[in-house]
Amino acid sequence: MEQIWGVLIAVVGLFMLVSGLTKSNFIVYRLMIARSKMLWGENVHLFYQAVGAILTILGVLAAFGLVW
Repeated sequence: MEQIWGVLIAVVGLFMLVSGLTKSNFIVYRLMIARSKMLWGENVHLFYQAVGAILTILGVLAAFGLVW
């Protein structure tokens, strides 16, 4: 079961990382940006790049059973 959750976390992390890099216009990403822009301002894309990279790493580690 932890492999499924690890892969799911990694996929969400990759989505956030790629969307932050490309400044995507995908509706889900635009909704996340609208909420985060109040706190992060113009650095919101950089924030999602960092969070996406961290989630991807944690997801891969969780899929291999090295975390949790």
